[in-house]
Amino acid sequence: MARYDLTRDEIAALLVDEPSYRVGQVWDGLYHQGTDPQDLTVLPRRLRARLADADALAPALQTDLALDADGGATVKWRWALVDGRRIETVLMRMSGAVTNARATVCVSSQAGCAMACGFCATGQAGFDRNLTTGEIVEQVVRARAEASRRGWRLTNVVFMGMGEPLANYDRVWPAVRRLHHDVGLSARHLTISTIGIVPGIRRLAREDLPVNLAVSLHAANDELRNRLVPINRRYPLAALTEACRVWHVAKGRRLSLEWALIHGVNDRRSDVAELAELARPLAAHVNLIPLNPTPGFTTRGTPPDGVRAFRDRLADRGVNVTVRHNRGTDIAAACGQLVAAAAGAVPAVGVAR
Repeated sequence: MARYDLTRDEIAALLVDEPSYRVGQVWDGLYHQGTDPQDLTVLPRRLRARLADADALAPALQTDLALDADGGATVKWRWALVDGRRIETVLMRMSGAVTNARATVCVSSQAGCAMACGFCATGQAGFDRNLTTGEIVEQVVRARAEASRRGWRLTNVVFMGMGEPLANYDRVWPAVRRLHHDVGLSARHLTISTIGIVPGIRRLAREDLPVNLAVSLHAANDELRNRLVPINRRYPLAALTEACRVWHVAKGRRLSLEWALIHGVNDRRSDVAELAELARPLAAHVNLIPLNPTPGFTTRGTPPDGVRAFRDRLADRGVNVTVRHNRGTDIAAACGQLVAAAAGAVPAVGVAR
């Protein structure tokens, strides 16, 4: 357990011999300011020294590697956790002026992943453990501090890093609530991605915060999706689309469907027709993602002209569609690649900081 795992009551227990308002000062320092307790100048020096030695307030993340890409618009961290596991976080400046630009952070929810999607570096590495709520929140707080240092405003959080968020629901959702209530981020700027965990989608439909949902689809027929996304054998497309419909009706939010374009696999005219037939009844927005190169997955991503053709054919069928441009390819910014590099599977490249 580390600092962002503590509840307000647990911080109060640490400060039981202090005036009650100190709890609020420490809580505000952690969440609103993102400041280490020992650096909170509002606290007396003796208390800061005491908190600096408190194991329960130690950070959960230690920087193992930090790389810049895209002319400084993207930064990726590989963090070492207290048990030696490694995870990744990516901070991306959104388009527009550099000063006061909006930024998005992509966070991990697990160390590794059990979903075993062959084209994903994290899926190839296997599953280690779930992250705690505090380990998830701390990624955002650390990214917000870096964004501020660069003159950006962190406005968006996407749960699209290592792991399957809905397979760690009981820690991810409390993290979402902390990010909304305590860090102060709008629920409408928080996005949870899933490979298609149907019970988790149905739980999201019942929650009180209107966060966004993105489903990593990649195939719109069960035969192909069974090969690309093995969890589809447990939750086939009929069950998945019905859960998405329930979520859409409950939240009134637009569903996003993520589609990693793989050359000759899911970029054919038949794939366009199947995807359009699935997306239109859900009023879903489709994000096309040219596949990042992944060691061990020999099939390459669809070339740019094929991506454009796929996009145009979807649009002609009445589907709202955009192409998401890859960020940080030169620093192995695809999910799990830096951790794979630490294990010796791929080289880590980029500009170290």
